[in-house]
Amino acid sequence: MDVTPIFEAKNIVKTFPGVRALKGVSLSLLPGSVHALLGENGAGKSTLIKVITGVHRQTSGQLLLNGEEVSFGSTHDAVAKGIGVVHQERNLIPRFSVAENIHLEQLANSWLRPVNYTALNQSARRWLEELNLDIDPAMPVSDLSVAQMQLVEIAKALSLQSRVLLLDEPTASLTSSEAANLFTILRRLRDNGASLVFVSHKLEEVVEICDRVTVLRDGDNATESRPMAGLGRQDLVQMMIGRAESGGTWRKRDSAAQPVVLQLKDLATSVGHKDISMNVRKGEIVGLYGLVGAGRSELAKAIMGRFRVTSGTVEVAGQTARITSVADAIHKYRLGYVSEDRKTEGLILPHSVLANAGVPIWRKLSGFLGGLRDSTVRRAVSPYLEKLEVKTPSLAQTVGNLSGGNQQKISVAKWLAAGVQLLIVDEPSVGIDIKTKAYLHDLLRELADSGTSVIVISSDMPEIIALADRIVVMNDYRIQGEVANIGTYDTMSQAIMGLIHRDPHRAQVA
Repeated sequence: MDVTPIFEAKNIVKTFPGVRALKGVSLSLLPGSVHALLGENGAGKSTLIKVITGVHRQTSGQLLLNGEEVSFGSTHDAVAKGIGVVHQERNLIPRFSVAENIHLEQLANSWLRPVNYTALNQSARRWLEELNLDIDPAMPVSDLSVAQMQLVEIAKALSLQSRVLLLDEPTASLTSSEAANLFTILRRLRDNGASLVFVSHKLEEVVEICDRVTVLRDGDNATESRPMAGLGRQDLVQMMIGRAESGGTWRKRDSAAQPVVLQLKDLATSVGHKDISMNVRKGEIVGLYGLVGAGRSELAKAIMGRFRVTSGTVEVAGQTARITSVADAIHKYRLGYVSEDRKTEGLILPHSVLANAGVPIWRKLSGFLGGLRDSTVRRAVSPYLEKLEVKTPSLAQTVGNLSGGNQQKISVAKWLAAGVQLLIVDEPSVGIDIKTKAYLHDLLRELADSGTSVIVISSDMPEIIALADRIVVMNDYRIQGEVANIGTYDTMSQAIMGLIHRDPHRAQVA
């Protein structure tokens, strides 16, 4: 039988100076459904979400809620009508507590009354428990990991009990088990009549959780609000990029005879790591996998000199390394790190594409008196920006004005241009589309084939299994063990999850 849409966007056009981001896009959301919104970076997904949630006003077109036209002048207007959103880029206030962030909308509506923090924390704990997130609601958000921040953002949206909830890359920083828990919650919301919009580049998740789909390509509908029944991954890819998916798959590589580039021996750090011993050989790709709070990103930052090593040793190319700063890691030992948090650690958002891509090589390219020409930097970085298909009007464009996916491409390109001997890539495919992900995976394989050592930290188990030669598993700031990759998902995922649940105090590296 016919079901009346709970929300419709009809012929939405949105123009910015010199850019027509949406060219007449339509979307129809049914109650009690999970609706996929798909497209490559730059296809218009985020712009459409911002129009629906009151961040932008459409240039033309209509928004209908329960059949009546609505107009949103702000996000507050949208929230008041029951439309919530979890943005790809986190929208939390770092110095505020978890509870304050979760209930920020309610606090804004009652600013003349004193805050009952006991009640606030109790209410926040309820939503944290919904996500199985065991953290103190009174702690500041700045103390959380990126993945924990993402879950708090989701808890914040759930607390508003929206009837229309848009989730932009909600699992980007979550492991497969955390994503499965989130899906259980989303199904419960769906069964209670909510309409959910799910944006993701992980098409396996889309096929699993979504029952309807809209695909955007170049600011227009490639397909509009159709059932998912009968559609598989390749069908979705075809609609998104206009052709079949390409790109390499896992292949066996043997670096056992190569020299060790990075050796960690009984490492302990100021942030809690203990007994960390692992190595990475020349031309090897080592995957680092674990649940939220396992200490993977923190270990990477300790290697890069961000956190202090309190005992044990770090050896680079057979020599004891004394890395006291990130500058030491980059310039003395040729180590690179692509951060999972590009907005605060990976890029300088007010600066140009050229400046961001060239930062790691400025010192190397500068002349005798320290002079550096833009043309010199451009020649060095352009091949990598072109390879990753960074969409920018020019290299002078401010990075902060680009989409999240294009920002991630620049974060990777700058280290490829730097020619590091070891590259740590933290959540490499967060916010990037299918085609770019394939290019990025191929680039990392090419880097390894040419002799660069790579550590990949990812919460996306298929990505780890597709890329790594060996997979090191962490839990509770310790190494649980490691497994040689054979490229078979079912076998590898069982082995990895088995290591995660071992007693970390007994686990030894294989």
